[in-house]
Amino acid sequence: MIVDQFEEVLMKTSLIPLPTASPTGVTPIPSVIPDSPEHQFVGETGTKTLWVVFIIMLISSGVFSGLAWRVPVQKRLFYVITTLITITAAISYFAMATGQGVSVHHIHIREQHDHVPDTHHEIQRQVFWARYVDWAITTPLLLLDLGLLAGMSGAHLTLAIVADLIMVLTGLFAAFGSEGTPAKWGWYTIGCLAYLIVVWHLAVNGRAAVQAKGQNVSSFFLAIATYTLVLWTAYPIVWGFADGARRVGVDGEIIAYAILDVLAKPVFGTWLIITHAKLRETDVDLGGFWANGLNREGTLRLGDDDGA
Repeated sequence: MIVDQFEEVLMKTSLIPLPTASPTGVTPIPSVIPDSPEHQFVGETGTKTLWVVFIIMLISSGVFSGLAWRVPVQKRLFYVITTLITITAAISYFAMATGQGVSVHHIHIREQHDHVPDTHHEIQRQVFWARYVDWAITTPLLLLDLGLLAGMSGAHLTLAIVADLIMVLTGLFAAFGSEGTPAKWGWYTIGCLAYLIVVWHLAVNGRAAVQAKGQNVSSFFLAIATYTLVLWTAYPIVWGFADGARRVGVDGEIIAYAILDVLAKPVFGTWLIITHAKLRETDVDLGGFWANGLNREGTLRLGDDDGA
C-alpha cells in the first residue's frame, strides 16, 4: 500500500513519466518512426561558384584561341589542345550551373540498435555527372599535352590515357555505388590503382623520353608534370571526403573541385603556352593534312592504277 502511494506521488511530481507495464508484465518496445530523407543539394554559394568558373573557363578559351592565331598553323597543336581543354570545362560548368548535368543519388543507411529495431535513414545527394564527362575528355587532353612535351612514345602515351579513362569512369561508378556494399569503395580502389599507372608513365617513361630534348625542356617537363600530379592527387582526396564519406557538403565539394579545375586547366594552359613560346625545342611541327588538307599528293585518284 505504501509503495503504491509512493509511485502515485512520483508520477505527479516527475517530468518524465514512468513506463507502464503491459498486461503481460513486460514493458513495451518504443515505436520507431522513420526520419524524413536528408537532402544534400547545392546551395547559393555552390551555384555562384559554378557560374564564376564557367566564366573563367570561357575567357581562358578565348585567350588561348586568340594566341593560337599568332603562330603558324603547323605549330598550333599545343594551343588547340589547351583551348579544347578549357572550352570543354566551360561547357561542363555551364551544364552544372543550370542544373542539367546533375542527378540525385538515393543512399539508404541502416543503423543498428541494441534494444530497438534497426532504423533506416535515407540521404539524397546530388552527383554532378557532367563533371565526369568533363574529366573523361579533358584529362586525356592534358596527358596528351604532357606526352607531346616530353616526346613520349605512342604506346606509353596510349596506355596512360587508357588508365586515365578507367580512373574517371570508375570514379563515376563509385559516386553512384550502393552504401554498405563493396561496390562503392571497390570502384574507388580500382580508380586509384589506375591513377598510379598514369603516374608511372609520366614519372618514368615521360622523364626518360624528355632527356633527349635537352636540359631546359627536361626541367620544364619535370616542373609542370609534378605540378599536374600534385593537383590530380588532390581530386581523389576530395572525392573521399565528399561523395565517398559525405563529410563535406555539396557546396564545399563544388568549391574544392572549382579551385582544382582552375589550377589544372587555365593556369596549367597559361604556363604551358607561355613557356612553349620561349622554348623552341618544344615545337611540334605538323604538316600534311593538319596544315594543308588533302593536297594533290594526298587525294585518292580513281582509275589511276597500274592496270589502266
